[in-house]
Amino acid sequence: MVLRQFKINQQRHNEVREAFILLQSKGYTNQADRLYYRLLVEVGRVPNRVLFDDFQRTMMLVDPDLPQPKNLIWKYHRTVGDELETRSPKIFARALKLAEETK
Repeated sequence: MVLRQFKINQQRHNEVREAFILLQSKGYTNQADRLYYRLLVEVGRVPNRVLFDDFQRTMMLVDPDLPQPKNLIWKYHRTVGDELETRSPKIFARALKLAEETK
């Protein structure tokens, strides 16, 4: 029962994320703004895997190195990335260690 609810919640989050991306991409800024704030509320509650999915999905749509403060997708990408880094410093430490290893 708990797993079923977890899966439903994750699917709903993904649906909201995709709707947000679609609306923002098509210029429906007021509607995208509402979904953006809804996603921000969920950032602190969703599991790392969901955040990682959001991070990967939004990375395909923005240049993370080019500041775009008016682009809600870019802002969400930065927020998710910051949350992941705060939540899982061990994951980032391990990624850095892997990058430094030689074959």
